[in-house]
Amino acid sequence: MGKLSNGFVVALTTAAALVVVPGAPAVPMVHADGPGVGAPWVVSLGDSYISGEAGRWAGNSNNSSSSVDAGGAAAYYDNAGATAEQIERCHRSTAAEIHIGGGVNSLNLACSGARTSTFTSSDGYFKPGIDFYASGANKGQALMLQEFAATNNVTMIQLSIGGNNFGFADIVQRCVTNFLTSPSWWPNYCYDDSAVTSNFTTTNVTNQTNAIIGAITNIRTAMANAGYSPTQYTIVTQTYPSPIPRGSGFRYSQSGFTRQSTGGCGFWNRDADWANDTALTRINTAVKNAATTANASSGNVRIMDVAASFNGRRLCETGVNLMENSGRANWTVAGASDSTEWIAQIRTLSTVFGPYYVQESIHPNWWGEKALRNCVRQAYNNGSPRGGTCTRGTGLNANGEPNMTLL
Repeated sequence: MGKLSNGFVVALTTAAALVVVPGAPAVPMVHADGPGVGAPWVVSLGDSYISGEAGRWAGNSNNSSSSVDAGGAAAYYDNAGATAEQIERCHRSTAAEIHIGGGVNSLNLACSGARTSTFTSSDGYFKPGIDFYASGANKGQALMLQEFAATNNVTMIQLSIGGNNFGFADIVQRCVTNFLTSPSWWPNYCYDDSAVTSNFTTTNVTNQTNAIIGAITNIRTAMANAGYSPTQYTIVTQTYPSPIPRGSGFRYSQSGFTRQSTGGCGFWNRDADWANDTALTRINTAVKNAATTANASSGNVRIMDVAASFNGRRLCETGVNLMENSGRANWTVAGASDSTEWIAQIRTLSTVFGPYYVQESIHPNWWGEKALRNCVRQAYNNGSPRGGTCTRGTGLNANGEPNMTLL
């Protein structure tokens, strides 16, 4: 979460987590099971784009939060009694993509805001990385995985990590700030700010690619320590989806402040083009290169590419709208998933009224999470995990998820 000079905050943690609290395990620990023994489990690791951040909301509304409230007040509660979070502000929602069902058990160890390495945020929240950090009750995600996998049959690990290493939250914050503090006849772009460009130098891209490789290596170490061979599990590494369209795809003009005050998508067209063509591309290339390198040495790493999965349903995109402008009364009405946005609005302290969190900004919402869940189920492939490119269809399947295809 970063404070802006004009008095508001845009928090964009890119992920969420689970910690096993002594005396209150989030899942039953079946000690007779372990590598290759017992019912299969799928486990998610990483950041807010897999933890379920914003998964409470099925669309956006400036009029009625209840019209888009699919998860309710307990959406992020993940302790044994569903009364609180295991780790505050990890925001592992009930809609998180890892919960594929169909007789497959699932566990969400991801945490909103996570990077490859553990840290504590500037506002005091613990953010477990994909490492073996241990201090009191606080543990890194690799260590949590190791402990869980030793007594449960983990067959697939779904991973989303790297976006926060590139400073994603700070970049979006700067872009929105520049949009709100400069006129359309003299726009102050963010794409050429030194604080932004420094994240995408050749050196930093290489460094962050190596950090992602290190995270995958830690997962493999955790599984080996838990007694697994590489043939007993698969790591499916996913890319990041495009959350906003290119400049020509916005339904709000960039003149005036409507794009942010109404749509919650305050980007100049040129910055939106850069975000899609440069920032997202370089982050996703780092993720894919890291996965490819890791697979070369283990043979059990796959890539699920979701970069274009939300195209046509993105924030402020032409063709979808706010709930009150969609022709549907609320998210439960037939067709709501096809007529409303799958990405949460970018909120500031001045607009984060009611039950919303600033950190939910620009993350996949209920529909986005359920769409990704459909893709994860296809990646699980009845126990023979695979990769592929996930693309959007229309309508919902029998599970109430947007129809998606993984090829």
